Amino acid sequence: MIASHSAHRILLVEDESVIREYSTQVLTRAGYDVDAVEEGQSGWEALQARTYDLLITDNRMAGISGAELIVKLRTAQMTLPVILASGGIDPEYVAEGSSFQPVTALPKPFTSTQLLAMVAEILQPARRTTDGPGSYTRRSEGAYPHWGLNE
Repeated sequence: MIASHSAHRILLVEDESVIREYSTQVLTRAGYDVDAVEEGQSGWEALQARTYDLLITDNRMAGISGAELIVKLRTAQMTLPVILASGGIDPEYVAEGSSFQPVTALPKPFTSTQLLAMVAEILQPARRTTDGPGSYTRRSEGAYPHWGLNE
């Protein structure tokens, strides 16, 4: 039986079409509302136009990278959780970058089970506030897991 997550809207930013389509299919079948775009600038535009519960982004993309997208997001005071799905970023860069938090790293390649477990773990306790797009109550310190990336 598929759990319903219709209240959860996810933006997926991934330049590799196979991974973007796979991830979109997995998340949609699990009941999430998914918007998928292929590059950082399109992701930034989507974040400006619509409210999301979670951003899943690759790092290495032409134009705006995933790391740059996260910095733009935080600079704009958007506090939604982020999964940085990449096999090519220094985990210390993610952990030490205060403008990144809260960010969870998901190493590539990943399975559908790993993706769904991470999304469920992050979204389950997230509660929207009335402060507008991208605003969420924060979990307690250390509630977002920060895993290293396999490189």
